[in-house]
Amino acid sequence: MNPCYSLRTLDVLPARTFQPTPRSIFSPQEALLLLQKCANFKQVKQIHAKIIRTTLHHNQVIVARLIRLCSSYRELDYAALVFQHVDNPSTFVWNMLIRTYTLNDFPHRAIQFYNLMVFRGVAVDKFTFPFVMKACLAISSVDKAKEVYAVAVKSGFLGDVYLDNVLIDLYMKCGAVDDALKLFDKMRHRSVVSWTTVIAGLVLNGRMDIAQKVFDKMPTRNVVSWTAMINGYAKSDEPEMAFKLYTEMQRDNVSPNEYTLVALLTASAELESLKLGRWVHEYAIKNGFEIGVFLGTALIDMYSKCGSLEYAKRVFMEMESKSVATWNTMISSLGVHGQVEEAIAVFEEMERRNVQPDAITFAGVLSASVQTGEVNTVRTYLYYMVQRYGIEPSFEHYVCLFEMYLAKLNLEPSDRTSS
Repeated sequence: MNPCYSLRTLDVLPARTFQPTPRSIFSPQEALLLLQKCANFKQVKQIHAKIIRTTLHHNQVIVARLIRLCSSYRELDYAALVFQHVDNPSTFVWNMLIRTYTLNDFPHRAIQFYNLMVFRGVAVDKFTFPFVMKACLAISSVDKAKEVYAVAVKSGFLGDVYLDNVLIDLYMKCGAVDDALKLFDKMRHRSVVSWTTVIAGLVLNGRMDIAQKVFDKMPTRNVVSWTAMINGYAKSDEPEMAFKLYTEMQRDNVSPNEYTLVALLTASAELESLKLGRWVHEYAIKNGFEIGVFLGTALIDMYSKCGSLEYAKRVFMEMESKSVATWNTMISSLGVHGQVEEAIAVFEEMERRNVQPDAITFAGVLSASVQTGEVNTVRTYLYYMVQRYGIEPSFEHYVCLFEMYLAKLNLEPSDRTSS
């Protein structure tokens, strides 16, 4: 499937695919019900064929449902084919198509369809812009986002809080902090989400000084805004401020969530304070927090960085479900603490459980392998990474091999001198 053909393809795809036959008894409601019951894409196409035979393929609601199903199965060529044969697609259908390409990681294609929609004079609505903005974010195009926003304003959406929040989020994630702050200042009405989006964006861009000022002006603070600030300080040069802010949060009668605790664990790791880290762990248990993937992985990382590998291993063993990040954290922790054989054993167990390793996994494995002092071991894992999993080596992977060679040279000074 290649969804990136030109827009002109929509006018040249074979129309004979959709030639209807005389209508039989088949209502739109029946068609929608059957589509809802489809268990695979083959069934979707079978129902679609019947829809065509009964001339229901121009029904806008049915078309939108078909496109949504195509999105679920990543059948984007078929979605475009369905769309092509609709007479005067409604705004709802256009939005569904744009949504489909955005959610399936074809942002350029989504923007192309949006451009075509505007060119054809189709009315836009408040549901058009969020997915176009998301496509702009995917390609980091601030200029296109501004252009889309200008169309939204001309279409009567000036002051739409939701749209403003989406654009502020895009600006922040693209590093356009000044643009985000200007828009925020111009907003007549700000929701809690507006304030939180600005604070999270400033934290993301390392502007903790401005983030604190915005936070201080915030009329109503919720757990999300508190956590954004705590997380920002945890990852900055002021991790102790994370706990100070947490104390203020408690005075404000705001209860922490899982993300708050993870931020505090990050601060504990930065401070290398096992005491604080264990306190967060105990708090989580006493207050009924499930030690799931997110919190569990953070605990493993904290215990490792605070020098308590045994606690890290205990958390890892007790976790019922583990993500790739969990396995990676355990492998790298064991490697850092010189437990090379255990690190390799965890990697092998990861494979036995059919968990797909990634580039970070092998960075941990290679780093641990360097400690064996065997060049062939490092080279074997590097080769295995490429051949077995198709992962292209990065600079970090090659550094491990370089360190191995450097270590060998340092161990053999006579050879180094002669060379």
